[in-house]
Amino acid sequence: MKQLELARSKDCVHRVKDSLTAENMHIASSGSWSFHATSVLCFFSWVDLELVEMANSKYEFSQVHEFEKPNDEVALNLMNSCAICVSEEFPDVVFLYGFSDEYSFVFKKTSKFYQRRASKVESIIVSFFTSVYVMKWREFFPHKELRYSPSFHAQVISCASIEVLQSYLLWRQTNCHTNNLHNTCLWELIKCGKTESEALELLRGTSKEDKNDLLFGNFEINYQKLNPMFRQGSCVLKTEVIDIVKHRENGSPVRRLRKKSSIVHSKNVAGKCFWNNHTGLMKELGSFTNDIGKVEPDYVRSFQFKKILMPSTWIVIRIDGCHFHRFSDVHEFVKPNDKQALNLMNACAVAVVKEFPDIVFSYGVSDEYSFVLKKDSHFYQRHASEIVSAIVSLFTSVYITKWKDFFHKKELKYPPYFDGRAVCYPSVEILRDYLAWRQVDCHINNQYNTCFWELVKSGKSKSEAQNFLKGTQTGDKEKLLKQFGIDYHKLPAMFRQGSSIFWDKEDITMMHENEKPGGNSLKRVIVEHYLSNTKLKTRFPNQNKSSCGFTRVPVAGPVCSTISSAKVETTCRSFVPTSMKALSLWSPVLTYPTLARLVLALHVLAKLWKGVWTSKIRASLMMTRLKCGFVLGCAAYPSSDVVLETHREEELTG
Repeated sequence: MKQLELARSKDCVHRVKDSLTAENMHIASSGSWSFHATSVLCFFSWVDLELVEMANSKYEFSQVHEFEKPNDEVALNLMNSCAICVSEEFPDVVFLYGFSDEYSFVFKKTSKFYQRRASKVESIIVSFFTSVYVMKWREFFPHKELRYSPSFHAQVISCASIEVLQSYLLWRQTNCHTNNLHNTCLWELIKCGKTESEALELLRGTSKEDKNDLLFGNFEINYQKLNPMFRQGSCVLKTEVIDIVKHRENGSPVRRLRKKSSIVHSKNVAGKCFWNNHTGLMKELGSFTNDIGKVEPDYVRSFQFKKILMPSTWIVIRIDGCHFHRFSDVHEFVKPNDKQALNLMNACAVAVVKEFPDIVFSYGVSDEYSFVLKKDSHFYQRHASEIVSAIVSLFTSVYITKWKDFFHKKELKYPPYFDGRAVCYPSVEILRDYLAWRQVDCHINNQYNTCFWELVKSGKSKSEAQNFLKGTQTGDKEKLLKQFGIDYHKLPAMFRQGSSIFWDKEDITMMHENEKPGGNSLKRVIVEHYLSNTKLKTRFPNQNKSSCGFTRVPVAGPVCSTISSAKVETTCRSFVPTSMKALSLWSPVLTYPTLARLVLALHVLAKLWKGVWTSKIRASLMMTRLKCGFVLGCAAYPSSDVVLETHREEELTG
């Protein structure tokens, strides 16, 4: 039970050994939060439709688990079952389409799902889908062990109109048909004795008609008579049905109108006839006015805005359990801290760190974990959606698969899931502030919860315990705990200070308090429960600070160094999100005919903006050489230390 007002109490910081001062705590809390940029899905035109596109991130998963080729009906039914669960769990999802290892989820246009925050939407959907997939595995594959934890990645797409949605669905179903026809031919050729390379060479350049003739002429297969789930993919629709919810005392049934999800197969999910025959789709999304016969994939891809995280910054992926208060109650976790539940979270974090080498440090407390990626990481080309969804999905998957290792006698009663977000921190000092802030938050919440549950155990109601603790300081809580015979500082360090996981030399090291490293671990794995300011500085040392802003250039006299336009193009544009590159969303933009004029402009702007630049956040300028001259626009950079190759181009004479 997190009490936000407690975060403001000044004495809380002094109770954390070798940690922060009150002033540092202010920097850690308010300063770290200032870097949390929330991407809210915007409204385009008169309708905004969101789709979460998922694809299995491990191609070899089907090979390891020996799925039938080219299609495993049981595996596809498992995917469909997971999609139905998503549809039933989240009412805002009104239409779903999937094939092979991907699924698309269409939200109603008026959806306020998690305030339309893109990171929340994609991470929650991918986490819940992963959770259900792992939990239902045994139901669909009773004789196959799940050999490793599967994971998915996701992205959010905002559609500008109903026509864009129609084009998207046609694109995905066309892909389904094209891929299935090709794979059916490929595997029939392999079954008849050809190698995979020979079969691929034989199919190179063949048309759809050629492939159909090959299947019918050589293998007596009529492609149109194959299972429609293979050829057309699967739709999940919600239809209204009258359901009996209970019976009255006289035995008469009480009926209610409810929405039920069901699987449908259609030759053309983007067709006017199919779409407009379902009133629920027309009501929530709108109607298709015309049929479209062909769609250009590039047109649909133009709506896939991929947020690229700022280069040369520390990326922190923070995940939180969704509705874990209820989850802990249903599964009867020990209050205020369940050691097994915390160790399960730590085991999941270790698995994530092992899987993704770019993660150099992680810190967790309660139902949250923060993963720090190295500053120069190019993991998923720094695409926020792919990084967040991949980490959240794998964490969720491992949570389910390892549940029995920590709760031998407890069944997992329903799928848990997590949300995630990505935050960039430009300096190691701010990164340390963030981690220190999370640990202080751990201390505050744990001390409060320890007092709260001791009061409840003593006979007080939850509301009475809350009122009793209102306004109390750290010293008051310590005295209260001593009345219950508890020395707060002697409680397990994992409860008071959280858990840290990090790479140690070439190994991931993890150490449990008062325990030696486990002998059955692959490498030395340590979970450390003491994260002091000193240790943070050791793990993340200060970096050499360079001058802020641009080098001053004299108004008169020669330019001591000029700029190679090709290098400017390459270096500066690496800091620009893909969507901005594609749409040229530069504002303001000024054109300068010569480098001399550009340098003068930079000099003037540097004077005007003096005082705006700080040691924490720096503004810089994007320069690009075009045919018409030099273009100056506004962009955000982690620092002003962008090194450009020098090349004398002309001299500044006044």
